[in-house]
Amino acid sequence: MIDWRHWHNEPHLIGGLVLLGWLFALLTGPFRARLAPPGTLWPRGPAFCFYTSLAIFYLSVGSPLDQFGERFLLSAHMIQHQLIVYPAAALFLLGLPPWVVRPVTGQASLRGLLRFLTNPVVCGLVFSLTYNVWHLPALYDWALENRVIHIVEHVMFFGAALFYWWPLLSPSTEFPPLGSGAQLLYLLAVMISMTPLFAYLAFVGDVVYPTYEFAPRLFPNFSPADDQNLAAGIMELGGGTVVFIASAVLFFRWQRPEQLRRRALPV
Repeated sequence: MIDWRHWHNEPHLIGGLVLLGWLFALLTGPFRARLAPPGTLWPRGPAFCFYTSLAIFYLSVGSPLDQFGERFLLSAHMIQHQLIVYPAAALFLLGLPPWVVRPVTGQASLRGLLRFLTNPVVCGLVFSLTYNVWHLPALYDWALENRVIHIVEHVMFFGAALFYWWPLLSPSTEFPPLGSGAQLLYLLAVMISMTPLFAYLAFVGDVVYPTYEFAPRLFPNFSPADDQNLAAGIMELGGGTVVFIASAVLFFRWQRPEQLRRRALPV
């Protein structure tokens, strides 16, 4: 059963998160004078986003939720994935000031490669293909059975999610986010590309992953098929929530200039 006292503290997990936090502290602290414009203060808001991203990533893969997802419930595993690809990855990019990424994005020798990699079509394809391929039954069960492969899966999800968010939240002035209308089209396109996986999990009629079909039941009257349907709903809800929030933000941005213009008109 679930050991609520067990939190993952493997060196690769804790060490990796500590390394990222330490690098951010160095870049925004002692190295800030070299990287940022003169007089730039310590980026308090971005630092909060960055370290919150690391905390969410750890909670998703290092907390007892990992036991739920690895041994018992597909829906719990899907919650892990949603935490990794949406809040953790989005906050990671929001936590990077432009002057932190400029030593890479400002390199003339990398301009062509970075322009290709940050193209919204490429970003959407990288995310969609990574997410969908890892949910193929053979690969998915392999990750559940092999701890190293499971780690690789989650790292790839996070990396692919950075591609997903880049056209929306790019911290780079050299490769900025898309315009408002293009952002909405991009979000809708990516969501549509994820629909076949959602439909397959929700309507296939059979339990797709043997690990969950034969796992001990934690809740009475909650079958593996129910768990799979819930997982499909969680996946669709995650993408739908992002599109809904983005649409609301874009609508507000569109309305705001119009409101300011009306206020400026003489009575």
